[in-house]
Amino acid sequence: MPALATLLLLLAGCTTMEGAFGDRKSGLADIANIEYYASDQALAEAKNQFRHGNYGHSATLYKRAAELEPKDAEAFLGLAASYDRLRRFDLADRAYRRLFGLSGGTLQYYNNYGYSNLLRGNLVAARQNFLKAYEMDPKNIIVANNLELLGASASVVQR
Repeated sequence: MPALATLLLLLAGCTTMEGAFGDRKSGLADIANIEYYASDQALAEAKNQFRHGNYGHSATLYKRAAELEPKDAEAFLGLAASYDRLRRFDLADRAYRRLFGLSGGTLQYYNNYGYSNLLRGNLVAARQNFLKAYEMDPKNIIVANNLELLGASASVVQR
């Protein structure tokens, strides 16, 4: 029994190690007790994980929230953004398609999809999407900042 307790203690210690649970450098996280979360709980925890840069965790939790509530546009928006940060653009595209089907072309959709294209290096598509978001709200500071970021990215020499 002491060996089992020691093993459990060591395993519990692994959960706090850098890189062990879907942080910036890791891929998608596998969270064993994901069934426990209700949609709202999964969404709240997904946002928290995203804010802390744990994109693997946030992707897993946003995916769970979307499974629990398939018409939740916010879950798909967060899922797409998490996949973007993990550079899993194939999965991000699926989430963006689902998001567009649920809510249409909203300012947030165009802004986030523009940023996704910026991360991919597709500056033309990024600009098109940012401009659509800008047309919807020319005073939106986030869209303005992304357009400025795009301008800075376009002036960088690519090798």
